[in-house]
Amino acid sequence: MNNILLIAATCLLALLSTVGASLPYPILPPLFAGDAPNALNNFLGLPPKLLFGIALTINPIGLLIGTALTGPLSDRFGRRPLLLVTALGAAVGHALTAAALVAQSYPLFVLARFVTGLLEGNAAVARALIAERLEGPLRLRALSLVNGALHLGWLVGPVMAGFTLGFGIAVPFLAAVAALVLAAVLVAVTVPRQEAAAEGPSWWQVARDRHVVKLLRHTDLRTLFIIQLAATCGVTAFYEYYPLWLVEQGGYDARGIATTNMALCAIMTLAAVIAGRPSKADPLKRASVFALLVGAAVAGVALGNMWTGLVAIALFGIPNAFYNATLQAWCAERFAAHGQGAVMGLLSMTFCFANILMALAGSVLTLADTRLILVLGAVLSIWAGWRLRGWRGELAPSPAGAKANENVTGASI
Repeated sequence: MNNILLIAATCLLALLSTVGASLPYPILPPLFAGDAPNALNNFLGLPPKLLFGIALTINPIGLLIGTALTGPLSDRFGRRPLLLVTALGAAVGHALTAAALVAQSYPLFVLARFVTGLLEGNAAVARALIAERLEGPLRLRALSLVNGALHLGWLVGPVMAGFTLGFGIAVPFLAAVAALVLAAVLVAVTVPRQEAAAEGPSWWQVARDRHVVKLLRHTDLRTLFIIQLAATCGVTAFYEYYPLWLVEQGGYDARGIATTNMALCAIMTLAAVIAGRPSKADPLKRASVFALLVGAAVAGVALGNMWTGLVAIALFGIPNAFYNATLQAWCAERFAAHGQGAVMGLLSMTFCFANILMALAGSVLTLADTRLILVLGAVLSIWAGWRLRGWRGELAPSPAGAKANENVTGASI
């Protein structure tokens, strides 16, 4: 397969996938934090903020399970079938979400968000496709472009939601269905078929014995997981609760949140593209600096006034894009022997786990003050930056690590 076509197809798939995932972000805060009671924000008489936290938590739980399995499954059965199944399955999940919102059924809404999350975790498979087919600076550049496309999807999705919501609450999700079906068609046309090995474990055996959690038996990967979890807790606290902060501090509606998110994601997308340039600097040292800057941006939202917070929201995307690209490229080199699908799946699973932890913590902390969850996220990201700097000296050199030190840079989640 032509490298340019491969990169273009993977980028478009990443874009269309995250468009569907990002749609609810500007829709849910006004729906649950608004003054008008409805069957969704008044389910069983529970506090709307608690219901909002549960709604945020359930999708990452599905993502956590899905990303733990899809990477290893794609290592065994091929990238193409896994990308097809996840794209079409996520489309079904968004159709159920639309139906739940029209019917104002909170249980169906939670079920639909879980199903969508379970089948949306294909970013690891797309990255693994790039990582195994490309090498050196081209791999680094391609990963940064895929990350840029993922970030662009987080821009396009909320913008689509903000500007189509006026036609009906189900319309944004039906648009996501169409986008994901298009993504599946794209995979079918551009990604070549590969025969799975005639002999080998069944899908159930792979799911049971080769899920990415097994990687945590290795000391270095376990350390990576802990550091990455802290770093992404800061990122997910920001993603999940800055829209609620905008509603409470500035009275923003869905369109206002979408406009703010557009500025954030535009900057983050540009940063991700630039982050793909090779660098001779130590990758973990660079990642450490970027994690510290992510924490500073989240703290700026939590502790600043309205204008300081808006500036911090806009600038957050720059260190976040560079951190993700740097760490992903380094992991692809150093831990390739474990399988690119499994390694990229571990990174994606960690992000999902962070989503769950921050959504649960936020559902409690926001009852007192939304800024508390943002402060917690900032502290965790800053700790991750400090820990990365110390971990550099603890790692034993490896051939892959030496190669990474020659080429590595920065790109994005």
